[in-house]
Amino acid sequence: MLEHLRQLSDFAWGPVTICLLLGTGVLAAIMTRGIQIRKFLYAWGLISGRYDNPEDEGEVTHFQALSTALSATIGTGNIVGVATAIAAGGPGAVFWMWVTAGFGMGLKYCECLLSLHFRTIHDDGTVSAGPMHYLEKGVGQKWLGVLFALFAATASFGIGNMVQANSVAEPISAAFGIPKMLTGVVIGILVFAVIVGGIKRIGRVASRMVPFMCLFYVAGSLLILIIHAGAIPGALASIFKCAFSSTAAAGGLAGASVAAAIRFGVARGIFSNESGLGSAPIAHGAARTKEPVREGLVAMLGPFIDTIVVCTMTALVIIVTGAYMDESLDGARLTARAFDIGLPGPGHYIVVFGLVIFAFSTAISWSYYGDRCVDYLFGRKLVTPYRIIYCFLLPVGAAVKIESVWLISDIFNAAMAWPNLVGLIILSPIVVRLTREYFSDQARVYPKN
Repeated sequence: MLEHLRQLSDFAWGPVTICLLLGTGVLAAIMTRGIQIRKFLYAWGLISGRYDNPEDEGEVTHFQALSTALSATIGTGNIVGVATAIAAGGPGAVFWMWVTAGFGMGLKYCECLLSLHFRTIHDDGTVSAGPMHYLEKGVGQKWLGVLFALFAATASFGIGNMVQANSVAEPISAAFGIPKMLTGVVIGILVFAVIVGGIKRIGRVASRMVPFMCLFYVAGSLLILIIHAGAIPGALASIFKCAFSSTAAAGGLAGASVAAAIRFGVARGIFSNESGLGSAPIAHGAARTKEPVREGLVAMLGPFIDTIVVCTMTALVIIVTGAYMDESLDGARLTARAFDIGLPGPGHYIVVFGLVIFAFSTAISWSYYGDRCVDYLFGRKLVTPYRIIYCFLLPVGAAVKIESVWLISDIFNAAMAWPNLVGLIILSPIVVRLTREYFSDQARVYPKN
């Protein structure tokens, strides 16, 4: 069974999916004239709140929407995924994660712009948004919207639920001897207490958690990098060299090929920042604004923060400490070992605490993605049962062997991307038109409110 899942996962993240993702990212960059570079600083101004209008429709602020999306993406992928990519593809995988993030910023801009443009505002002020809505309303193919919603709802139980619970329970059990099931039960109760309040409560919690967890983890990483500052130039050289060389630096990675670096770099980059998957547009579509372009600009900061900043911290720590040379290590164990070498004593606990808070934040945000998909497929009557089942599965994920769940999550992540990317390509003229109209009106770009 596992072998079949591995083969299916390899196919799902094979050349077709990688070319579709990167190709659509290149198309987005060309059609928007590199908006992720041109309007990078302006996007940061938008999340400051100075352009927010409380009278606009929506449920959360720009910053809360970004925090919700980031709380979903800054998770185990930043600790476990980066280590897995380096272990399997060598240091060169990090370069391809950066490439994925660069083009991913453009993808996030396009998909979140479309999500807000085609969202549905209900009579009670709540919002339904995401690829299923722009696939139905924009592309005119409801079956594609249904397909996406089915894939995303199923994926929520894997990538957002069982994988996260297991990634917390394993290190806590190893560090403190706490039973995995007990950890899962506690996580389930805490997650339910947040998600029962919907996107408004999720947004409030995420907007407080995300800045703290990013600063905490980055600060710990920077301390190690300062101590090992002399090794940083060599680490960067290794990343660039191994991205284009069939032979990695040394040790257990001596057989890592360019193909492996690309495959694992792109796959784990997407797993980390979710660009092109269509998940983040569900959160960003709930933003309190009438300007789709603004939300697209805010959304494109996600891959930068997630992959260029946080994932790079993990990668550099793993490389400068030399932990990646031990071929017996992978995933969270590799990252924990790197932090132990870099900061003996507290290093391991930085990883443990990082996993706990990252995974918890991911679980609460992915529950919202799943319940919006369930609402689209079956109506509101099944949203509460979905949330209950979602929380019950957290202890299950914490206790079981998770390899098959990881593989299934990878498969459904790729499956989510296919209908979403088709929609982005078809609707790209709308993205270009809305972008041109917005920036041609300076009163909209720099309002005086």
